[in-house]
Amino acid sequence: MKQTQPSGLPQFVLALDQGTSSSRAILFDHAGNVARVAQREFRQYYPHPGHVEHDPYEIWQSQLAVAHEVLNDAGVAASQVSAIGITNQRETTVLWDRQTGEPIGRALVWQDRRTAPMCEALQADGHGELFRDKTGLIIDAYFSGTKLRWMLDNTEGARERAARGELAFGTVDSWLIWQLTDGKRHVTDVSNASRTMLFNIHAFQWDDDLLDLLDIPRSLLPEVVPSSGEVARTALRLFGAEIPIAGIAGDQQAATYGQACLSPGMAKNTYGTGCFLLMNTGSQPVTSHNRLLTTIGWQLGGTTPPASRTQYCLEGGVFMGGATIQWLRDGLQIINSAPEVEPLARQCDDTEGVVLVPAFAGLGAPHWDPFARGTLVGLTRGTGRAHIARAALESIALQSVDVLDAMQKDAGISLAELRVDGGASRSDLLMQMQADLLGTAVVRPRVTETTALGAAYLAGLATGYWSGEDEIASQWQMEHRFEPNLSADARAYRLWRWHRAVERARDWAREDGAPPHSAN
Repeated sequence: MKQTQPSGLPQFVLALDQGTSSSRAILFDHAGNVARVAQREFRQYYPHPGHVEHDPYEIWQSQLAVAHEVLNDAGVAASQVSAIGITNQRETTVLWDRQTGEPIGRALVWQDRRTAPMCEALQADGHGELFRDKTGLIIDAYFSGTKLRWMLDNTEGARERAARGELAFGTVDSWLIWQLTDGKRHVTDVSNASRTMLFNIHAFQWDDDLLDLLDIPRSLLPEVVPSSGEVARTALRLFGAEIPIAGIAGDQQAATYGQACLSPGMAKNTYGTGCFLLMNTGSQPVTSHNRLLTTIGWQLGGTTPPASRTQYCLEGGVFMGGATIQWLRDGLQIINSAPEVEPLARQCDDTEGVVLVPAFAGLGAPHWDPFARGTLVGLTRGTGRAHIARAALESIALQSVDVLDAMQKDAGISLAELRVDGGASRSDLLMQMQADLLGTAVVRPRVTETTALGAAYLAGLATGYWSGEDEIASQWQMEHRFEPNLSADARAYRLWRWHRAVERARDWAREDGAPPHSAN
């Protein structure tokens, strides 16, 4: 039954969905339906090749603005909001002054590759197994730990100030909660902590061995809390009422929860800026032998030991998903808006041998090659915009196939279906490509805002807005099911051609062993 206040006004849950390219606010009703959405893009900074930065203040201001906008447009008072759930771009690293709340520089985005040499050195020194055993992660520039180390080493006075306890580190969830509470709370949840390369996912605490290895003072770090449970209330001045902040999860874990992948063996793929496949592996972590990540999915609040309230996931990340379509728009300028890519790609029935490997920020799972670079092969005089657009869509699906193949090997499970969400999942052509290339049914839910919905569910569970996970699972509804219709031989050929192109993209930006520049 829908919750109401004594006045009879309906109650909602507000999800703050802070993404890589935009900040969104979404109001959900008790049936899990979207009542209102507001969105605002913010600027991306690329100061050097491989460097990607955000302005933390712009992130905060854009997120606050859409929160006000969605409430105003819906005519909903802050007193009608049962809880706020926060979901965020993971691994993006913010460092700020505890006294003033002033960032000491731009945030380093998860896509940023500047610490790749540092990661290579850690790997060469034999630390890979230590990080894998404690964190479930592969040493890579993707994660927050080396980003934080770089900021301390390359920002004037930062290391000295950190040693004096003057600075605070956080991923974007921590930064938003600090702002929402006027600096009263410095927290992160277990799902975000598990993406830092600093958190022991078995002991549920920051790891001193890893902190010492990366020379990171413990005083910088936020308190780690469950993903579902009231951790703070918003400052009264922001919304006119103190709203409970009761759900926190990194975007991919939140999407997995929003897809109701609540049982071991269920999996989803989110098609956002990147693509991220997560499989629920239950209350025990599964070690990957195929270069995937073991990560904490979520942890529910309660008095029982953390291990009994925690769900783990296997994860594989594709760095360039929807960002590949943005490149067609902003880089090649062969489309004016993202929705144009599908009708353009439909102008041809096949790429005619054209393959795009969108390794613009290196390759993620299962390759983990920070030195790979974007490659477009198979061009002929007959190649046109439509072939490249179709190859771009195929590249998103093909990267996801590589991840899911590795995931099924690790888990020993053959998926019956893959649940999908995110902006690009609205493309029927891409979803059919995904089913064809996977050889597995792809299922799109009626509500595709699953990242925000997962954060809302985690928050609403904590405040009693939803009664439990059975109610949440019952709200998931299918909108469309895409069945594979490509022959096994055709699928095998396309995968073979894809892997040939991937080999040509790998290791391209590595300078070790490069010939000297010509004197002529």
